[in-house]
Amino acid sequence: MISVFNNNQVLTDTLRNYIDRKLCLPGSPEYAYTVVNKKNPSETLIISSYPDEWVDLYRTNNFQLTDPVILNAFRRSSAFAWDENITLMSDLKFNKIFSLSRQYNIVNGFTFVLHDHFNNLALLSVIIGSPEQEELENYLSTHRGVLQTLLIDINEQMYLLAQSVSSGRKKSEENTNRPIFTPRENEVLYWASMGKTYGEIAAIAGISVSTVKFHMGNVVLKLGVSNARQAIRLGVELDLITPSDTAAR
Repeated sequence: MISVFNNNQVLTDTLRNYIDRKLCLPGSPEYAYTVVNKKNPSETLIISSYPDEWVDLYRTNNFQLTDPVILNAFRRSSAFAWDENITLMSDLKFNKIFSLSRQYNIVNGFTFVLHDHFNNLALLSVIIGSPEQEELENYLSTHRGVLQTLLIDINEQMYLLAQSVSSGRKKSEENTNRPIFTPRENEVLYWASMGKTYGEIAAIAGISVSTVKFHMGNVVLKLGVSNARQAIRLGVELDLITPSDTAAR
């Protein structure tokens, strides 16, 4: 459903204006409202006051797949503070994201988390730009309930706007339900996550080793990681792997 915001500037601006009216924080800090499809994290909505250049860079590189803030949010339901030292999985390197975000003064922040009824992960992140913003930090800490409720309101408004767009709604819902991996890619990744070698996977799936490597290569590209080991780790972390049909044979 969030895909209806793609290339629909009116819809996007309407939601942005709603957030700007509702989000009243000391010092008017930069924020990002982000929605990630948990079934297909490559489908993401970002409404933000961050610099356009950074948002475009983030989208182009699919940073939501390796952003430690988002990965941390996948594992929890409560709000949390973060900085450039946040780590989640020791085998994955996140230095690239923070080395780039530092150029836009996106280094410290506070994120509120919502796992909604459409199986999406919604986040409201507020940037704490300097040590002098003690008032903002205190406000975020003491008004967690208020801001968590605001995130729920913003998310409901997003769905109301999406549902108001009648044309293409069915197509949007179909895209939302489409998994990130093809059945064969999932099968290869599943057996790899179970410790099977490429040769063993080829025998189980009835395909060649080169075909196994081809599908794993696609998985690596879709997840934006460097190798199969990282793809397996991230696939498990984001709960993107489903048991293969061949597992029951």
